[in-house]
Amino acid sequence: MNILILGYGKMGKTIEGIAQQRGHNISYIIDADSKENLATIDPQKVDIAIEFSQPEAAYANIKFCLENQIPVVSGTTGWLEKRSEIENLCQQKNGMFFYASNFSIGVNIFFKLNKLLAQMMDPQPAYDVKMEEIHHIHKKDSPSGTAITLAEGIMGQLERKNKWELAPSKDTSAIEIQDVREGEVPGTHTITYTSGIDDIEIKHTAHGRQGFALGAVLAAEWAADKKGILGMNDFLKL
Repeated sequence: MNILILGYGKMGKTIEGIAQQRGHNISYIIDADSKENLATIDPQKVDIAIEFSQPEAAYANIKFCLENQIPVVSGTTGWLEKRSEIENLCQQKNGMFFYASNFSIGVNIFFKLNKLLAQMMDPQPAYDVKMEEIHHIHKKDSPSGTAITLAEGIMGQLERKNKWELAPSKDTSAIEIQDVREGEVPGTHTITYTSGIDDIEIKHTAHGRQGFALGAVLAAEWAADKKGILGMNDFLKL
């Protein structure tokens, strides 16, 4: 495939290396220093775009792709207040928009486990639930997109929780999220159910960016010839 990389930070560079290892060609690379070159891209030379930029750039990047019939896979978080606009544009253009807050295969299995546990805990009101997420100091959005996805998964199953709030929170109807930024941590997410008798905890720890980047490239390979609004549940058949 001919791939357009939108965003050339640590994730973009890792995606580039994995894509090339898998025999793909990088047609264009656009980052914050070359964003004016976006308008010069020839869509005929691109099979799919992989977008891991910054929250302030994501909407324009994805919009450009859809308007130019370039299928796009995006993992940028922190811009999702405009997601409905992008999904509407995707449908209008009969395009392909694949979004995931996290492309790690393990994390997406963790998402499903999180929902299952929340469903099991719904009839157990003695347990309160909290979340901690730890990421590197360069991460701009807080909480992370992965943490929000986990919180939404809980809220969909646990009737006594209907929103999330950053810690500290005194609202018993909210899932309290402790967001920690330290060092170069690629991502650790912990869900804890606490009662006066015991605790139940599930945790996912990423060891590096390779899993996220590989998942994005695999998703791009799978989605390049498809149409519609897609995600990891479609790709992994979860």
